[in-house]
Amino acid sequence: MTTWQAVRVVAGTFILLSLALGIPGSPIFMSPWWLAFTAFVGVNLLQSGITKWCLMETIMSKLGLRQGN
Repeated sequence: MTTWQAVRVVAGTFILLSLALGIPGSPIFMSPWWLAFTAFVGVNLLQSGITKWCLMETIMSKLGLRQGN
């Protein structure tokens, strides 16, 4: 797995989990404030698309995943 693939897996997991925790109809609902985390992940994805730099990709690279295009 490359760094960009891992970033997408982590981002997708964070989004789905925070939606499950933040939407009142969910069986694991905790608080609507979890939707703020969903927005945070979205803003980070937008920022990385514009600046071509992603902190999570840097972290994954330091953990030993190979760089990918």
